[in-house]
Amino acid sequence: MHAEKTPPAPGRVTIRDVARAAGVAVGTVSNLLNAPDRVTPDKRRRIEAAIQELGYVRNVGAATTRAGRSAARTIGLVVVDVANPFFTEVTRGAEDAANAAGRLVILCNSDSDSHKERQYLQVLEEQRVLGALISPVASDRRRLVSLRERGMAVVLLERQHRGFCSVTVDSVQGGDQAVSHLLDLGHRRIAFVSSGLSVPQFSDRLKGAQQACRRAGLDPGATLVHLESPHIDGHRTGREAAARIVGERLPVTAAFAAADVIALGLINELTSRGLSVPGDVSVVGFDDISDALHAPVPLTTVRQPMRELGRLGNELLIAEATDPRHRHRQHVLDTELIVRASTATPAAGAAGVRWSHVPGR
Repeated sequence: MHAEKTPPAPGRVTIRDVARAAGVAVGTVSNLLNAPDRVTPDKRRRIEAAIQELGYVRNVGAATTRAGRSAARTIGLVVVDVANPFFTEVTRGAEDAANAAGRLVILCNSDSDSHKERQYLQVLEEQRVLGALISPVASDRRRLVSLRERGMAVVLLERQHRGFCSVTVDSVQGGDQAVSHLLDLGHRRIAFVSSGLSVPQFSDRLKGAQQACRRAGLDPGATLVHLESPHIDGHRTGREAAARIVGERLPVTAAFAAADVIALGLINELTSRGLSVPGDVSVVGFDDISDALHAPVPLTTVRQPMRELGRLGNELLIAEATDPRHRHRQHVLDTELIVRASTATPAAGAAGVRWSHVPGR
């Protein structure tokens, strides 16, 4: 009577166990895991069946340690607000580039919290990912440099630092396009709504708005009213700005929101308080997320190539991590004004909202 062969303990199945069960050499299993095109279809089926039966899970960390970080299959993507549809599109672009190179993306949400960002970067480094594609909370260049010095590739989204690859959009150009459109329609009192100028791209969008005013021969200080909120929640920022416009009876006929989610929150609150968009207040956003087109009042906005941001960022990251001849590059992408129903000429003779017709006023 023969004793039955004891299967490997769960979680301890090795590549040798798989090779034995499939009746192939260990090197053949290794080829399937790393270069599957080198394995014949018959052996591939046998190995895959053995992997499935035994529950083998590859120790990627050990494999990466042996082969070097450039062999890692994963890339970390760290964004400041995963709830913002802008970052959904950026992530899709990053995934496209990663998948084309046989890699996968791990998405990390920092919530604009620098401590949380540091924790994610530490975990990504411990996992020996290929690199980190990051939209940083703050410009802590030293932390990013230290990651690079320890072998992790780092590429920036929406930020630029000397000595780093980066992909950004020309936010000054976009701010200029937004406010030039409103000025061409005849608006002369415009609210600029943002969640704070500590966000570099929001600051650049204000610079573009000021640039448009000066080119039109107008004083930016007299034309633009800056309404800001510290909240990461763009809808809340927009709603609070609308509440100020109504509550303080601000003499504005238009608003330029630094992001579409802010613009949509602004429109929702204005209309709930009895104002018309664009009849009372024209609104322009920035990004061109899908909700901008499908909103109850389709949003005029400045389109930025969100998927292209993610795609180019990941392509730069993979090149930096795997190509010894790689040189740092900074991509600055153009923006485009998309005109929809949320903007129009101001009411005849209006210097601001006609408060007399607003319910409850």
